[in-house]
Amino acid sequence: MAIARFPSLVLDCPDPAALAAFYGAMLDWLVESRPGWAEVRADYGQCICFQQVADYTAPAWPGQAVPQQMHLDVIVDDLDTGEAAVLELGATKHQHQPGTTFRVFLDPAGHPFCLCVD
Repeated sequence: MAIARFPSLVLDCPDPAALAAFYGAMLDWLVESRPGWAEVRADYGQCICFQQVADYTAPAWPGQAVPQQMHLDVIVDDLDTGEAAVLELGATKHQHQPGTTFRVFLDPAGHPFCLCVD
């Protein structure tokens, strides 16, 4: 039984609107932006989001001196139901919860991801 509809990818960056404009043009997706946040969305709902971070440092791929800077947002119908499901699968809830419309978890390898209500 699936617990989510589809994920959206969130990329850290210094200028969300500029990066969204690039991906929107490349993918021919709709661009929406507001201060500190932007997203590009396909007609079928798939979304890539961009969040502004202070003192952004670009990844130094393929090395890990400055690792890739992104996390996965997973859209769920209900945060409590989603939380129970991912905890059962082996995730842990992060102690820092900065919002009310999403919850931050760590996957079994320690990578952060968020469950979000649309």
